[in-house]
Formats: sequence, structure tokens, C-alpha cells
Amino acid sequence: MTETTILIQNHRSIRKYSSKPINDAILQDLFLSAQSASSSHNVQAYSIIVVKDKEKKDKISKLAGDQKWVRECPVLLVFCADLFKMKTACEMNDAPYALNGIENLIVGIVDTALAAQTLLIGAESYGLGGVYIGGIRNDVNQVSQLLELPEYVIPIAGMCLGYPDDNPGKKPRQPLSIVVHDEYYRKDNIVPGLLDYDDIMSEYYSNRTDGEKTSGWTELMAEYLASERRLDLKEFIIEKGIKII
Repeated sequence: MTETTILIQNHRSIRKYSSKPINDAILQDLFLSAQSASSSHNVQAYSIIVVKDKEKKDKISKLAGDQKWVRECPVLLVFCADLFKMKTACEMNDAPYALNGIENLIVGIVDTALAAQTLLIGAESYGLGGVYIGGIRNDVNQVSQLLELPEYVIPIAGMCLGYPDDNPGKKPRQPLSIVVHDEYYRKDNIVPGLLDYDDIMSEYYSNRTDGEKTSGWTELMAEYLASERRLDLKEFIIEKGIKII
């Protein structure tokens, strides 16, 4: 193992932070690191909104399901798929733009995710911790208004950042036998692998909660996927100018 792979494999989601501020020079280095992430066709279809204002973090916290770590973290980053810059580039060259297809939206979302994860790895190398906040999509209209996002810009995920004041255990991941497939998809491995993973996660949750929670992964996923969520997202994306044809 290398120092880098050790760092990556020691990832924890951190939701409790010390009062120590993050130096602006560190943040700038992290933003440069995020920009070094891979980008399809070099379109770099993302933007990062930096939120430090206490009142604004409090509002976003409430919109995101009242997650207290959103308002308590020193810095909240909101990662956005940004097709507005692509539209602007076309307009600057008096050229038409075709941004209604699903492909450009996928490119924007993938670019955003790659930049976000690259930044988080860089942050952990500085001793910082963070956690992703999918809850910013609970009310994308209000988040968009609060951050003054223009057309063609879609908030994808938030990220709390700060120096850890907690040391949670590492959450086990699925066995490689159902993640990595040699030459073709090994469908027969899925059920046995998930049964093994259920045992692992049941033990993990039991230890973490002193026996109050013993659910396996498949049971939790069945509960999570029982109903559709955030059904307003498609309408929001269309209203932002991306017609998803």
C-alpha cells in the first residue's frame, strides 16, 4: 500500500468538527486539486459555492433535513453541475448550443462528482474531515435561490468540511466479489455476496449501537428504495433550461 491508498481506504464521514478554522491557503490548494480531476472533453462542467456565513448555513441546514453538522461545520461547499458556462461559451462564439440532451447533464454530474471526491481526498491529506450532503436536493428551488444559481446550474451535493472532533468507526464496504467482475458480469456471485455483506453490516451496526440496530444491508436498501424521492428534481432541471429530451 502507498500513503495515498492508505489515506483513501481510511476514509470516514465526519459530522462533528472542532472550532479550528480552515486556512484560506488550504482551501485554495483544495480548489486547485479539484480542478485537476478528470473532465470529459475538458468541459469542466461544475462550479463550487463556498458557504461560510452562519445564517446561510443555518438556512441550508434546515432545507437539507435539519442536519446540524451543516450549520456547525466551518465551511460548507456546494458542488453544482454547471452547463451555464457551456452555454455562455457558445454565445461568446455566436454558435448554437445543444444542452437539452441527457448526455451533457450526465457529463456535468460526473465532472462534479469527480471534482468533489478529489477535493475531499485532498482535504483528508491535510487532516480535515468531511461528509457529503445529498439533502441539499430536498428543496433544490430554495437552495438555488439562496445561492443565486443561474439557469443551467444544478446543485448536486453539499460537503461539510472541518477538523474532526470525532473518530467514527470505518463502515464496511461490499465484498469485492460483487463489485469487481472479471471479463463479464458475474451475476451468480450477487446473492451469496450480499448474504455475506448482510452478516458483516449487521455485526457492524450492532456494535455501533450496542445492539439497538442489527439490520443487514439488503434490509436497509429495501426500506430506502420502497418509495421514490425528490420527485421535483426533474421539473427543477427542466425549469433551469435543460429540457432532458
